[in-house]
Amino acid sequence: MNYDSIMVTIGDDYVGEITLNRPKNLNTFTTALAEQLSQALRELDADQRVRVIIVKGAGKAFCAGIDVSDFFDKTASEYREWIECMETPLGTISRMKKPVIAQVHGVAAANGAGLVAACDLAVVGERARFGLTAINVGLNCVGPIVPVSQSIGRKRALELLLYGELINARQALEMGLVNKVVPEEELEKTTREWAVLLAQKSPVAVQIAKKSFYTAADMDYYKAFDYMNEAFARLCTTEDAKEGVSAFLEKRSPVWKEK
Repeated sequence: MNYDSIMVTIGDDYVGEITLNRPKNLNTFTTALAEQLSQALRELDADQRVRVIIVKGAGKAFCAGIDVSDFFDKTASEYREWIECMETPLGTISRMKKPVIAQVHGVAAANGAGLVAACDLAVVGERARFGLTAINVGLNCVGPIVPVSQSIGRKRALELLLYGELINARQALEMGLVNKVVPEEELEKTTREWAVLLAQKSPVAVQIAKKSFYTAADMDYYKAFDYMNEAFARLCTTEDAKEGVSAFLEKRSPVWKEK
């Protein structure tokens, strides 16, 4: 697929990068950007050269939400189709095999904040700001609130949803919305190093862990244990599991076979 709203690169360290590339518009979502982001995520998920994916933004912001320049003159069904397109990448990430890390600078607002929450992990610059700001223009962020509430819980999620205020990076860390806060000048380096470190783990173990985590999240407590135990048993039969345990006992680095 040809991309004009995003950029995609693949390194020789098993890390793929997707850059939201509408810097003059603060990387706001359009239909084209949403479709291209979903497609790129799926393509990297299927690419054997990639084990971990970074999502970041070009210019001075990560993503300021949805571009509302084409908001007017739609029917209810057209609005439904429009917003479903915008939210599709957020759902795509949880269905992928490979982990996705958000690299966040500047503002991550509305659908941008939802994208951060939807990513499996997030590293952010110390001057980054986050918010579910649509309420301030008479709309709301009931799509982005889904992954946000899974990260930070009901009370704080409702506060962000109803008041639309921006929070800083340290507040986002304290809430559990992000994993790491680093100086701006170290953001790219730190995120890449974290992605490379994850890419060195057994791809099979990482992918089974991610899939199992999201599947069990909606299960009854005891059923979740049953599901996780079955997933672990399946993992134990893989060549990577045998290689990992053997390497540990033999005090050497494992050589993953990805099967």
